[in-house]
Amino acid sequence: MVVLASGMVATFPPGTPFARLTAAADLTAPEFAQALQRKYEGIKDFSADFVHAYEGGVLRKLITERGRLLVKKPGRMRWEYAAPEEKVFVSDGVKMYSYIPEDKQVIVATIPPQDAATTPTLFLAGKGNLTRDFTPSLVDLPAGMPAGSRSLKLVPKSPQREYDWLVLVVDPVTLGLRGLVTVDAQGGKSSFSFKNLKENVGLTDKDFAFKIPRGVDVVTASSPP
Repeated sequence: MVVLASGMVATFPPGTPFARLTAAADLTAPEFAQALQRKYEGIKDFSADFVHAYEGGVLRKLITERGRLLVKKPGRMRWEYAAPEEKVFVSDGVKMYSYIPEDKQVIVATIPPQDAATTPTLFLAGKGNLTRDFTPSLVDLPAGMPAGSRSLKLVPKSPQREYDWLVLVVDPVTLGLRGLVTVDAQGGKSSFSFKNLKENVGLTDKDFAFKIPRGVDVVTASSPP
């Protein structure tokens, strides 16, 4: 999930003028990325409510879903979609499970090793590094994101199969996460907006355990969905 901390103030290289530390709006793209990475490194876990909007396909159909997100670094996530359809995506740090009760099927994939971030959602859970793995640029606020937020576009230095680029939307003062936007190779656009964000709440590994329900088909995938 992603670039968060618990009330921490971002630090900068010695010699950075004080006036430039007053707001993210005053920072260059590399400085902004450095600030977010430092903030990101201070986060152990977080929870939030989310709204996920996806627009893609031949007809450019827009789908909007809502749910609850739990993240614990490294590599643990739990996405619980509540409406309009129940879905669960869980990463326990080793495996990722995708379960849609209506389909009676669980897809199981292995999490990439080390710091590889093959999907943008894994980036939220500590896979990847802002300053090492991406080229940053400042961009206008994406549509639908909270007014007054600050946006940073990140293009992966190594081509990724699952996405072309992502945009982080954050509070300009606290650098708390407000949104995440990604575009895939087919031109599909995913926008996540976050509310009720709580950082370093003490989540345990049990919060990310997934028990495969009885009577469902289990499918093994080569990479996380």
